[in-house]
Amino acid sequence: MHGFFSVPTDHLHALGEFARYFSRYDLSHAVVVSPDLGNAKNAAALAKRLGTPVAAGAKERISDTEVRITAIIGEVAGRDVIVVDDEIANGGSMIELIHHLRKQGARTIRIACTHGIFAKDAVERLTAQPDLIELVCTDTMPIAAAGKSPKLTVLSIAPALAEAMRRINTGESVSALFQEPPKDEKIVAVG
Repeated sequence: MHGFFSVPTDHLHALGEFARYFSRYDLSHAVVVSPDLGNAKNAAALAKRLGTPVAAGAKERISDTEVRITAIIGEVAGRDVIVVDDEIANGGSMIELIHHLRKQGARTIRIACTHGIFAKDAVERLTAQPDLIELVCTDTMPIAAAGKSPKLTVLSIAPALAEAMRRINTGESVSALFQEPPKDEKIVAVG
């Protein structure tokens, strides 16, 4: 990504916001799951912040609108699953993943994505899944009123963006803002 710009860039992500949010739950039986191997690095980073194991789906794309998950790599049976992905457009991959998590014996399922595109009826299709307790996204995309649901939680990234801008203006490290907190520093849930 950095190769496309002639100015310095920093990759901003929402893992800190997700870690702060999910740390308010009992994570003693939790596992962070990536829907595919391409997002496994982000899932592993969130799992490290939360102190949980990580698992991943083995996904293959059949067409632009159809995917197949052939396996779950890692242990999800009897666990509280937190799925993390970069974006959800139509929700097809997530619904496929939920079916596999259900078959594998996941106890509860929560989904987190940075960019909730939620095309057409994606929110309705996802939140209709009885295993899904909560769908969490950030406010990088506006959520249409038709997509609102009691199971949908939208986290603001405004504080993270403001802090990144402050650091740029004062010459401080922006990358440090998005690094994992030191092991002796406990993540505290905010509001």
